Amino acid sequence: MFGMVRPCTHRLGERLTAQWMAHLCGLCLALRGQAGQFARVVTNYDGLVISVLTEAQAGAERAGRRRAGPCALRGMRRASVAEGDGARLAAAVSLILASAKTRDHVTDQDGLLAHRPVAAAARRIAGVWDKEGARAGAGVGFDTALLVGAVERQPEVEALAGPGTPLLAVTEPTETATAAAFAHTAHLAGIPGNAAPLAEAGRLFGRLAHLLDAVEDQEKDAASGAWNPLTATGTPRAEARRLAADALHGIRLALDEAEFTDGRLAHVLLVHELGRSVERAFGEERHRHGAEAHGPAPGNPYAPGAPPHPGGPGDLPPPPPPPPREPRGLIPGCLVFVGMACTCQMCCGTYEGPWSRRRRDGMCKSCGDCCECCSCCSDGCQCCECCGCCDC
Repeated sequence: MFGMVRPCTHRLGERLTAQWMAHLCGLCLALRGQAGQFARVVTNYDGLVISVLTEAQAGAERAGRRRAGPCALRGMRRASVAEGDGARLAAAVSLILASAKTRDHVTDQDGLLAHRPVAAAARRIAGVWDKEGARAGAGVGFDTALLVGAVERQPEVEALAGPGTPLLAVTEPTETATAAAFAHTAHLAGIPGNAAPLAEAGRLFGRLAHLLDAVEDQEKDAASGAWNPLTATGTPRAEARRLAADALHGIRLALDEAEFTDGRLAHVLLVHELGRSVERAFGEERHRHGAEAHGPAPGNPYAPGAPPHPGGPGDLPPPPPPPPREPRGLIPGCLVFVGMACTCQMCCGTYEGPWSRRRRDGMCKSCGDCCECCSCCSDGCQCCECCGCCDC
């Protein structure tokens, strides 16, 4: 799986984990039903937020649930999964954006896509995803031309960007696309008054998606000579961090203005877990009540905040950075993704991204550092005083 919002099941608690998995499986099955088995490879954590928002407003009964059959990724267990308009809208958005990403890889001739037969096959797949995404969007009253238009404008915006260009001018197409998708969940749920605040939340969510991707890729892009919005516009990381903080604050305010039947999962994902994603991207991730809260681990001279080595720099050379690795193309990445998903490598520990080859944390990485009161947010933010994990 890929995306910004990658929650830990220990932090979610049992109830919200079950809801989150219902939306994840629901998106996967909606993609299969809309565009065939292979389309399930574009299942992503961020796309399912659309399904979560729809159900948060309409309620689980109105939004739709069904009992799904056994699946290898669930250990051959049956499960209650989300269905209905929210899952179909999430599938439509995921297909359109995956199609655009595939075409970008073909244009850049990444990996195997430098070979004409493979590139031709990838174009056909992208065409199918475009068609099925548009059909799924039309089925729920969503005009995917808004997404396609935003995607097509992105290269033009990037071509015009240079030193001194406001970074938000570069993120605007992404913001426009996500704002439209978030706002449409209000119409699906029958609460049109939520459209404006959710459009604002979606706009800022899109801004964060673009910002964090730029921050995480900046060093790799510099090494490969690829275009990066931070480098191209001359935006310091400190300014990018400020913009990310403003976006997080704006999302919280927008969610406060919306009316929800049960907004706990949406709040946890879009406020708490999204905040952790920002910390992770900027190298600030920490467990407020784990060992890191009490300083660096003994005997680890490379730990954050460790005092300088008394013997001087010559006695303790810094660890060499790993050499940058070329990202995989679409087809090899999809094959690696299937293998990782079937062996649960994405759930526990640290793994290599199927396409980007960047090191990523699984859903349950470092959960041992979390104390039991981390699940307080799953019970409606009735926060305890022992860890201060929430500031609702």
